[in-house]
Amino acid sequence: LLPLVAFACFGASRHLVVAADSATAAIFSSALEKMAPPGSAHYMALVSMVALLSAGFLLVARLFRLGFLADFLSRTVLVGFMAGVGIQVALAMMRDMLGIATTAHNSVLQLAQMLSRLPQASVPTIVLSACVVGLILTGDRLAPRLPLGLVTVVGSIIASMALGFSRFGIATIGPIESGLPRLRLPDVSWNDMLALLPVATSCVFVIIAQSAATSRAFAVRFHDPVDDNADILGLCAANAVAGLSGTFTVNGSPTQTAMAARAGARTQLAQLTFAAVTMVVLVFLTGPLRYLPRCVLASIVFTVAVGMIDLRAIRAIRRESPGECGLALVTAAAVVGIGVEQGIFLAIALSLFRHVRHSYEPHTMILQYDGHSGLLEPHDVAAGRQTLPGLVVYRFCADLFYANSARFGADVRLMVDSAPVPVACIVIDASAITDIDFSAASDLRDLFRALRTRNVTVIFGRVSPYLRADMDRHRITPVVGAANIHAQLHTAIAAARAFLPPPDAAHQQAV
Repeated sequence: LLPLVAFACFGASRHLVVAADSATAAIFSSALEKMAPPGSAHYMALVSMVALLSAGFLLVARLFRLGFLADFLSRTVLVGFMAGVGIQVALAMMRDMLGIATTAHNSVLQLAQMLSRLPQASVPTIVLSACVVGLILTGDRLAPRLPLGLVTVVGSIIASMALGFSRFGIATIGPIESGLPRLRLPDVSWNDMLALLPVATSCVFVIIAQSAATSRAFAVRFHDPVDDNADILGLCAANAVAGLSGTFTVNGSPTQTAMAARAGARTQLAQLTFAAVTMVVLVFLTGPLRYLPRCVLASIVFTVAVGMIDLRAIRAIRRESPGECGLALVTAAAVVGIGVEQGIFLAIALSLFRHVRHSYEPHTMILQYDGHSGLLEPHDVAAGRQTLPGLVVYRFCADLFYANSARFGADVRLMVDSAPVPVACIVIDASAITDIDFSAASDLRDLFRALRTRNVTVIFGRVSPYLRADMDRHRITPVVGAANIHAQLHTAIAAARAFLPPPDAAHQQAV
C-alpha cells in the first residue's frame, strides 16, 4: 500500500510499479529462515529491518549518483531481459495453472518438477486456467480496452463462492488479514542488524539493476525520458515506508509494470489509484478475496508474462545486428536459467565486453586521393598501399589503450616495411583518438623512436585539446616534436610534403 504512494511521490519513472518481488524475496528468505522461524514475530521484524537497511543503502546510492550504472543497459539487453522475465514468470505461474506444487526456485528446475508431476495435475484447475487464458488473449485482440482481468477476477470469485470450487480440487487464495498497516520500527537487536547487512546489500544491487532495466524498457517503449537517480530516491522512500509498515523489501516489478501498462497506465497517477484500490480491498474486501482461485490469478499473470516477450523486437534486432541478437538471447537465457539479478549483471558484462572488443579491433584505414574528385578517400590498410609516394595518411578509429596499441604499431610497421617507395612521413589522422593510456603511450614512444632511426617522420593531424593534453602528459610531444602536431589534417599533410622526395626521385626509387 504505502510503497506505491512513496514511489509515486519521489520517483521519476512514469510507468514503474514497485511491489513485492520474487528476486529480492529469494535473497533474504534463505538467510532469514536460519535466524528465526518463518512467519514468527521475530522473522517479520527481520524482514522489515532488511527493507529499512535497503532504504539506507539506496539513499547512499542516490547521494553518490549511482544511477549511471543503468547506462550500461543497452536496448538489446533490455529486450532480452524482458523476454527472460516473461518466460521465468510464465513458468512460475504454470504451477498454479496446473494445480501442481513445486519446491524449486530455479525456473529450469521448476519446469522439470512440473513435467515429472504432470500425472498429479488437477483437471478442473487446468480447464479453468485454459478458459481464463483464452478469454483474456481473445479479449485483448478483439476489445483491448476492456478490463478483462478485473472482470475475470470478480466473476471467478462469484463463481467460486456459489459453486464451491474448492470441492473440485481448485485451490483458492484462502484467508487474508484485513485492516490497514501500522507504522512502527522493527524490534531487532544490534547483532541481528549487523547480520542483515550482507542481505540488504545483495537486495540493493538487485533493486537498482532490475528497477533500472524495467523503467528503461518501458521508457523506450513509450519514448519517455529517464532519471535513474530520481528513481533510486523513489525506491529508497518506498523501502523506508515498507520497513515501517511491516512489508518486505520492494522492487521495480517487471510483471506488475507490464500489467499496469497493458491496462493503460501512463503516469504515476495509476500507482496512486492502485494504492487506493488496495486500501479499499484491505478494509472491505478481504472476505470475498479468499475465494479467488489461485489458478485464475496465475492465468492473468501468465498472459501478462507472455506479452513481455517481444518477438517483433527480437526479429528486428536479428535482422539489423545478428551479434546483438545473440546478446539479447543470452540475456533471456541467463535470466531464466540463472536468475534475474545474475542475468542482468551478466548482460551488462557481455555488453561491456562487446564494446571493448570493438575498441580492441577498431577500424583502421589509409587515406588515398581519389582520381576523379581529388579528395582523400578511406581504404583498408594493406601491404604496399600509400597515399602518395613516400607518404602514408593513416586513420585509427578508436582511443588508444593497452589492448589495441599493438594493432596500431603492427599497422604502421606493415605500411613502412611493405611500401613500394620508402616512407618518408606518416601522417596520423587522430580525429577519432581522444585518449591515450599509460601503456599505449609507452608503446607509441618506442614506435616513434624506432621510426626516427629509419628516417620516417611522424606528424599528427586533427589533434583535439584532450589528445594534446594526453600527448604532453605522456611525453609523446617531445618525441614527435611540437611542430609536428596540428589541429587540422590539411595543415599536417602540407607539412608532410616537405619531407617527400621529388616526383622523379620517387619514381626512380619505386623502379
